[in-house]
This record gives sequence, structure tokens and C-alpha cells, in this order.
Amino acid sequence: MKSLMPHKESQPTYQILWIERRRVKVPAFAPALRKRGYDVHIVHSGKAALEWLETLSPDLIVLYAASFGTSGWRTATAIRQVAPETPMLLIASPEAPPKPNTPANYILTLPFTNRKLLNRIHRLLPSNDRQWFRKGKIALDEQRRVVRSQGRETRLTPRLVRLLKYLMEHEQEVVPYNKLFTEVWDTTYLGDTRTLQVHISWLRKALEDDPRHPQFIETLRGVGYRFHPQGKSPQA
Repeated sequence: MKSLMPHKESQPTYQILWIERRRVKVPAFAPALRKRGYDVHIVHSGKAALEWLETLSPDLIVLYAASFGTSGWRTATAIRQVAPETPMLLIASPEAPPKPNTPANYILTLPFTNRKLLNRIHRLLPSNDRQWFRKGKIALDEQRRVVRSQGRETRLTPRLVRLLKYLMEHEQEVVPYNKLFTEVWDTTYLGDTRTLQVHISWLRKALEDDPRHPQFIETLRGVGYRFHPQGKSPQA
């Protein structure tokens, strides 16, 4: 039977905003999610979560209310006001049960297994990618002109969006310079490739941890570029 769980090497990375107390005395679940390939960003207060949500839009929010020893109602309500459409999972404890009107999509009450948590998260994640165009570890929101990589989001120009989208659509292929000029710039002029090089440099700043040693966009000197969705490219 085919597994429904994401695999780090073959499935797109979904981003989870995880809210838990700094020193967790209850079971820690985030490491198991990261092992499964999820991009888990941990914050340690509701205030930090709200600040994070001002600029970023995760695929799922997990409020670990049990780690704070509270019902989580106040934090969940505040989060729902700034992220009304984002699925939210609340983890509660029997000692501090959630209120009936808690604005979470689903509530899990301790104790439970990692498998049960993973199954529930999988069901809450978006069932389609109409907003995010995903390839491996990279997600592109064409409408908002935002790319998500390495746990951060970066706004792109319209041309950078078209350039990245074309490279993503042709993952693992060598895309020649002339093809990029034709598809992205709508020209066959190849007298000067510096414009293309500059745009690739801007994309690397958005995608890479270290743009000087790119792992997603590989340069094939004198030929073109190749996009590696899992970031496995040799140093360019």
C-alpha cells in the first residue's frame, strides 16, 4: 500500500508554523515531523506567531497548547483573526481541555502517537497546489509573486517569477540561454547574457542559504542552467 506520508526526497515541502513553550515538558513532536520532510518553524509564544504571520503564510499552524498548560483559546482566537484561512491544529491536554468555541480545525488531546499526529496533519494540509507551484523544496506563489525556500519567503519581480517558473517546469533539464531568452524575455537576442546572469543571481539570493555556492540552480558555463528541486546540484 502506498504511503500517504510525505517523503523528504520525493515530495514537496509543506511549511508548518509550530507554537510551543520554549522548554517543553510534554512530548516533543517537531523532530518527527522534520524527519518526515516537513519544514517546521518553531516559535515560543502567541505574540511571536502573530509577528511571523505578518509576512509569511504557512500551510498549517499547530498550536501546542498543552506545552503552555492552557486551553489555547486566546492564542488560537488571535491567530484566526490574522490567518482566517490557514488550517489550524490544536494539541490539548486533559488537565486544560479546550473550550467548545476554540477556532481550530481539529483538536488532538494527549496522549497520542506520532503516527496519529502525522495522519491528522496530512489530512489538514492543502489537497491541491492551486496557489503554490511546488517542486521539491521550492514553492512559488505566482499570484503574490512570492517564493518560499529555506524557511523564508521572498517577493520577486514579474520577470523573476517567469524565469523561476520556467526553470521549475523543466527540473533536472539543461535549459540553454537562448531558450530562456525566448521564453522569459520574448527575444532571440544573445549578444549579451549579463542580464540573464544578473537575474539568476537575484534568484539565488532568494533561494539559497549561500548564493556563492548554489544548490538549486546549477550553472553549465557556456550552455545554460539546470534546476535541482531538492537542492542537490554541484557547486556552480
